[in-house]
This record gives sequence, C-alpha cells and structure tokens, in this order.
Amino acid sequence: MKYWLMKSEPDVYSIEHLAAEIKGTAYWDGIRNYQARNFIRDDMKVGDLAFFYHSNCAEPGIVGVMEIASAAYPDYTAFDPKEKYFDSKSEKTNPRWFMVDVKLRRKFRISLSLKDIRLEKKLSKMKLVQPGNRLSISPVTKIEWDHIMAMVDGD
Repeated sequence: MKYWLMKSEPDVYSIEHLAAEIKGTAYWDGIRNYQARNFIRDDMKVGDLAFFYHSNCAEPGIVGVMEIASAAYPDYTAFDPKEKYFDSKSEKTNPRWFMVDVKLRRKFRISLSLKDIRLEKKLSKMKLVQPGNRLSISPVTKIEWDHIMAMVDGD
C-alpha cells in the first residue's frame, strides 16, 4: 500500500463535496502537471490511502482521508472543449491526462493545519513542507502517515 496527499481548493471541490457524493465516491480530475499525472497513472493503486488537503484557502490543512477506489483512467474532461480542464493536445487514442476515483474514508473533526504540520520535526522532510513543492499530489511515507494520524487522533 502507498500513501498520498491530494490537494484541492475547498471553493472548487472540498471534502464536504466528496461527502455529499453518492457512496462518498467521485473522480479526481483536472490534474495538469506531468509529475502528478505520473503518480496517478503509474503509482496509485486501488486501496491506497490519501490525505484530502484543502489548499489555497484561509487555513490550508489536511481535512480527511480518502481511499483510491479505481485504477487510473483517461481524464475525459481533457477531450471536451466545454470543460474547464480541456486540453486540445490530449487525444482519446493517446491520452495525456489521467484520473482516479476516490472514496471518502474519514472526515476529520478539525483540520490539521499546515502551520501545525510545519512545527512537527518528524514531518520536516515531508514533500508538503519542502520549499518549492507545489504539486497537487505527492507521496507520503508510512512514518509521516502514522505520525499525522496520531496527531489527529490525539496520541
């Protein structure tokens, strides 16, 4: 099993939106960075876990846990000129962009803020807190995952 952190702006798509979906499952579309795409396409597997991270908001932070619920498949929003994430260079026969389905596993009672994450020495090497790392998807180590879960659960 692998662990991930997946960012979304809450005014675009929040954990509340995911919770309101049928069976708490939705597709994670709109990834338009090659490294993040490669994580989806090449590394994510059904059953992997991901932190849902609210970004670009007053209080950025981890707000819950999702499970990767499907294998990667072409991001069909790239093929439709009416879609926000349309990419004229992505072809159905040779898709450039991919997405996965995610399922809500747990919504945290309170957000674990980026500020609090930065204060934790055990998380100092986490991709999220590295200078210049603005990827919307990043890997999380098992040690980082367990430490964050202990922070959330008060252990």
